[in-house]
Amino acid sequence: MMKARMKLAATLALPLVLGGCVTAGEYAVKNAGFSLVAATTAEAAGKQTVWVQNQEQARSVSERVKALMAKKAIDVETAVQVALLNNKGLQAAYADLGESAADAWQATMLVNPTVGVGLTGIGTPGLTAFRTVEGAIVSNILALVTRDRNIALADTEFRKAQLDAASRTLQLASETRRAWINAVAAWETVGQLNQAQAAADAASELAEKLGESGAMTKGSQAREHVFYAELAGEGAKARLEARLAKEELTRLMGLWGSDVKFQVPNRLASLPKGLMKRDQIEAEALRRRVDLQMAKLDLEATARSYNLTEATRYVTDLNLLAGFETERAKEDGDISSETTGRVDLEFAIPIFDSGKARMRKAELAYMRAANLLAEKAVNVRSEARSAYQAYRANYDIARHYRNSVVPLRTKIEEQSLLTYNGMITSTFELLADSREKVNSILLAINAKRDFWLAEADLAPAIYGGGASGETEVAAAAESGN
Repeated sequence: MMKARMKLAATLALPLVLGGCVTAGEYAVKNAGFSLVAATTAEAAGKQTVWVQNQEQARSVSERVKALMAKKAIDVETAVQVALLNNKGLQAAYADLGESAADAWQATMLVNPTVGVGLTGIGTPGLTAFRTVEGAIVSNILALVTRDRNIALADTEFRKAQLDAASRTLQLASETRRAWINAVAAWETVGQLNQAQAAADAASELAEKLGESGAMTKGSQAREHVFYAELAGEGAKARLEARLAKEELTRLMGLWGSDVKFQVPNRLASLPKGLMKRDQIEAEALRRRVDLQMAKLDLEATARSYNLTEATRYVTDLNLLAGFETERAKEDGDISSETTGRVDLEFAIPIFDSGKARMRKAELAYMRAANLLAEKAVNVRSEARSAYQAYRANYDIARHYRNSVVPLRTKIEEQSLLTYNGMITSTFELLADSREKVNSILLAINAKRDFWLAEADLAPAIYGGGASGETEVAAAAESGN
């Protein structure tokens, strides 16, 4: 009888002890989930990203970054690749992904049982019979019942973490591309202002000499001097903006030490001959946007959480206790013992908390996630249309300055030079026309910069990772859980 009872207790306890080992290797892959991030980055940005997890990988990435930075002037593709390899904040995001994989792995394991052993009645004199040993193994039955739902919920959160890591990667690539464009455009502006300042300096000196000879009034002299002074201030401001733009690029690329002395080109590339056709950009965005997929997973996770809440509405704590009791007795000088097994079931009685409030909260969280998903879908389509409209419009504007405004200003300057050589117009009229041409060139540079920025925004509009913060839906959904 004693052996049978002990076998019953062991049979009940053994699955609880060993159950956590069933799926121990399911999420134990070291780079769990990173393949999706790498594939998404390759498709959207055409670049490689690496999750650095040991010294050997760190040395390999460092050597590759040094090789890329050996170029005399860093082009935009090199800048983006260096950022994806070298940015430490991105590595922290990948660590978050690894932590989520560990959480999903943990969800596959059963809750550890509680083991208790007690000794009572030791050394009590005058007693004929006394209990000496008492033991029990306690396990949460409710955790067993809801185990599959918990695993599914953890898996959903893990897939969401994959998409979040991919979104952060694409966002870094987008920000780096934009920072490079801004830095190069800023240095191109500095170059044009330097040329204009040289002409203004010559005009200011000429005005001073003419004033000394009495051929120019003090008011006219002041006009030339103040133009030179204002242009000097604009040049200093432009140089500051260019240095700050380069520093932003440096931060995104994660550079340190001597690598910060890198150079960028001093002018942006010319406009392309034609535009990319994106007739299906809305459909592409709905199919590929990472943040929209995250919103879908938010809804899925909320639904799974709702089902879990429904399953535990009335019973929130259910424990199974399997154990044994050993009694020893002393009669007529003989000592006998008897061991009996016992099984108990413990649970909380929902007298005060019927679970209605938790159910209502879960329902509202699901409604919130559903509405946020619908809103996100509307926004994704609109953002895709806006990105392509900006791309086309900025191309037309930049081409207008290149083909019409700047050539006309050049022609005006050439005609002024001819009339000046024929002594028909004065020196200052020629300088005024030259200044107007410089202003038109600066406007053309800005228009070209805006086009390349609009072109850089096309990929985020289709794949995600834009600077507008794509985790708002997830944050709002989490705040309601």
